[in-house]
Amino acid sequence: MNKILSAVSFLGAITVLLGAFGAHYLQEALTAAQLKNFETGVRYQMFHVIVLLFINSYLQFSSINKRVLNYLFFVGILFFSGSIYAICFGVNPKYIWPLTPIGGMLFVLGWVKMGVVFFRK
Repeated sequence: MNKILSAVSFLGAITVLLGAFGAHYLQEALTAAQLKNFETGVRYQMFHVIVLLFINSYLQFSSINKRVLNYLFFVGILFFSGSIYAICFGVNPKYIWPLTPIGGMLFVLGWVKMGVVFFRK
């Protein structure tokens, strides 16, 4: 569990650094639309880092529920935010853009799974 919380904390630090990088260094390098997309990636990443901290600190989740929720949100961050960052930095959207909606769907599934777990309790 400490490894997961350490990884989530590190991911939170990366999120803050990416946000600062976007606010201070990317304004001249990216178009307004690209910068807005980048900010969306950062915002969704931070939302889900906070959710991961909650999931891994909440003692009433079973280990299997934590594992499933961690998977959904970690991979969701990687696919959703990661694909947005990659596109902003020049990766051809044709190859990476399909990952964005998959990541978004993983976020939705994570939230639904967490809701189901709470409902059953």
